[in-house]
Order: sequence, then structure tokens, then C-alpha cells
Amino acid sequence: MDKISEPDSTRAVREYYEQSAGRESERLSRPADGVVEWELHARALAEFLPAPPGRILDNGGGPGTWTLWLARRGYRVVLTDLSPALLEVARARTAKAPAHLAANVASVQQADARDLCAFQDGSFDAVLCMGPLYHLATDTDRRRAAREAHRVLRPGGLLAATVMPRYMRLVATALEHGSAAFATGVIGRILDEGRYDDPRPGRFTGGHLMAPGDVVPFFEGHGFLVRRVLASQSILAWSQARVAALAERDPAAYEKLLDLAYETAGDPSIHGMAGHLLVIAERPPL
Repeated sequence: MDKISEPDSTRAVREYYEQSAGRESERLSRPADGVVEWELHARALAEFLPAPPGRILDNGGGPGTWTLWLARRGYRVVLTDLSPALLEVARARTAKAPAHLAANVASVQQADARDLCAFQDGSFDAVLCMGPLYHLATDTDRRRAAREAHRVLRPGGLLAATVMPRYMRLVATALEHGSAAFATGVIGRILDEGRYDDPRPGRFTGGHLMAPGDVVPFFEGHGFLVRRVLASQSILAWSQARVAALAERDPAAYEKLLDLAYETAGDPSIHGMAGHLLVIAERPPL
């Protein structure tokens, strides 16, 4: 593969996570915006991943949250990420893990999702790509990342990738910025192009927000067979803190509510207002 340049958007991603590595490492345990996503994604991975043992690439795996979850289940995991700060968090977490678990983490290394040249074709049984695609601002870069994920995945292997749809971010931006969001064209760019930019220090970087109807065609256009698309917080997106509180008050009801959320997460009518969409896809067998 030809050497690729680092666009401003990719540099911004690196800088953002240099500043927020600690916050990102805690995100999936935060009641207000992470726990429901964690619970539903865990259910999906448990349902769709091939049985262990198997070799999995956690591409853009950040602080290693999913890497350690996979290692605990007996998978052999390679973690890659663009951010040196997040890789340091992942290495520290792995070093503190029990020896039998840490032994399942094959490596933690820096890599760009657009260029996985360190790995041979078809070398993984599954690839997680939970972050890189929505951080890549250009269509060319997203397509390159999708092609690389497809290349390193064996025929019959599974892809679990996240994208961000437009409408929740659009509403959140309007609520935060009011009339200025409309006057400056920010809302129009999100709605028409899926382009999100927030240059303020410490804020979520710019990236791409997909129209819900573009999600399946994007993955199918890169050779994947889409098996399921799930809203990461499902019907609980607007009440996550209350759901987390229910876990303390009534654990049985909490589990039943999560089961219901997982059952309904594939309903296309809620996908447009999801914070993230989890795409479960397969590289077709030969």
C-alpha cells in the first residue's frame, strides 16, 4: 500500500485523545452515556463472534476495554490505535491484568486504520472497528479503512464496527449552541453532508456522521454482508442515567430492561436518533 498522509482531521483525533485518554478509558462505565452501550455491545459480541479461541483485531481499540473483555473470554487479541496516550493506558491495564488474561493480549501497537500493512491478508477471525470510521472525515479515508478491515479479515470472519448517525448530534449541537448553530451553517453541514466540526480545545473532534440509510450500502459496497445493525443505546438513549440507577434499586428489572433494549436495538425506526450504531457484518466465505 502507498504511504498515506495524515490529514488535519486525523491529527486532531490524535491530539484530542492525548488530552482525554483518562476520560475515554472510563467512558463505557459512566452511567449517563456509557453503561447501556457497553451492555448491549457485549450482548451483540457474545451472540455473533465465532467461538473462542480465535484471533481478533481490536482496530482503534483505544484504552483496551474491549480487548480485555475479549481476552477474558479466551480470544487472542491484537489491539491497535492511533493515539500513543490511549495505547499507554491499554498497556498499563494489560500489565495489571491476571497473567492468564494478559497472555491472551498478543500485542498493543500503534496503527492507522487506513493502513494495516503490519497484518497479512485474512489473518483475523474477527475485526472490531469501534471508532475509526466516524473519526475519518473524508469519504476516501473511510473507504480506505473499510477496505483494510475487509482485507485482514478471513473469509467467513466477522466485523463489528460503529458509526455515528446524524440526528442525535444535530439535536445536541442545536441545544448547546442555539441560534448560532443555524446562523453559522453548522446544522446545515451536519444535515446535508454529515460533517461535524468542533474546534474548541478538549471537545469531541470533527468527523463524519452517516445518514441512517447510507450505513448498510457503505458496508455492502466494501464487500461485507451485513447481518445486523443495532442502535447502541436502543430505546434507552435518553434515559441512561435512570437506567443505571435502576441497576442499584432493582437488579432483576434492570436486566429485563436491558434484554428488551437488545431485542429492539435492530428496529430501524430508532436508528436515526442513536448515539452510535453497531454494524455486525461478515466477509463472505469463499
